[in-house]
Amino acid sequence: MTEKPLIGAYLAWLAGQKRAAEATVVNYGRDVAGLLGFLTAHLGAEPDRAALGRVTQADLRAWLAHLAASGLAPPSRARALSAVRGFFRFLARTGGPENPAAAALGTPKRRPPIPRALAEDDARAVTEEISAEAEPWVAARDAAIAALLYGAGLRIAETLSLTRAEAPLPGSEAGLRVRGKGNKERVVPVLPAVRGAVAAYLALCPHALGGSDPLFVGVRGGVLNQRQVRGAMIALRRRLGLPEHATPHALRHSFATHLLEGGADLRAIQDLLGHASLSTTQRYTAVDEARLMAVWKKAHPRA
Repeated sequence: MTEKPLIGAYLAWLAGQKRAAEATVVNYGRDVAGLLGFLTAHLGAEPDRAALGRVTQADLRAWLAHLAASGLAPPSRARALSAVRGFFRFLARTGGPENPAAAALGTPKRRPPIPRALAEDDARAVTEEISAEAEPWVAARDAAIAALLYGAGLRIAETLSLTRAEAPLPGSEAGLRVRGKGNKERVVPVLPAVRGAVAAYLALCPHALGGSDPLFVGVRGGVLNQRQVRGAMIALRRRLGLPEHATPHALRHSFATHLLEGGADLRAIQDLLGHASLSTTQRYTAVDEARLMAVWKKAHPRA
């Protein structure tokens, strides 16, 4: 059986036996067709079942290198390899031959995305201009949340999990104890402006909050969820004309990026963010390098 009938049989098996989504069937068909087309040129002949049984890891690495050279991103190369692995499993189940070459290949590593921070003026505007909300106490609440995200580098979940007893208020210099991912605790310093924002919210909040109650509550006094915070940020983004990546989590990115630009030590930023690995924090150095390159291209006479 030559390549076109093989692909058709594989796609029919995906759709019928594996109940794959239509988009998956289309993408996998394109990926496998790409491999078989590459092998035709690479091996000098259209591969049949027997030839596919002789395909080596070196052949498949050459195919992946060809995809990379053509500009295909790591996630797309990983999907293509997944399609090919499924194809070889299909061959083994429908008369052979068995070929473990594809299964033994490592998946192309996905490069972590570079965090997208806000400009300092935009980050400051989020914490100051959010007070344009209709209800003053809701505005103060949202401003306090934004202040903790940008001023202390908290995650949204960490901010919303704070209790009334844990509220960082003026008059105290104690750090804020935060429970992060994996229930890991860290202590972060809190700026006076952030403490003032939290105090302003509590002074206006119409709901009586006990020590064990959530610090930040919704309009009816119930638990405030992340979706509501994101909604408030979208409304603010539209009102101020901020970029699309202006999200609550972008405030945490901005906290780290602006500290790094100001000369903060990477290990210190790791501790403040609660990252288990320094490699996670090192993503912010790419942001700084990108900013420096942008400045160079704009300012250098020979750029």
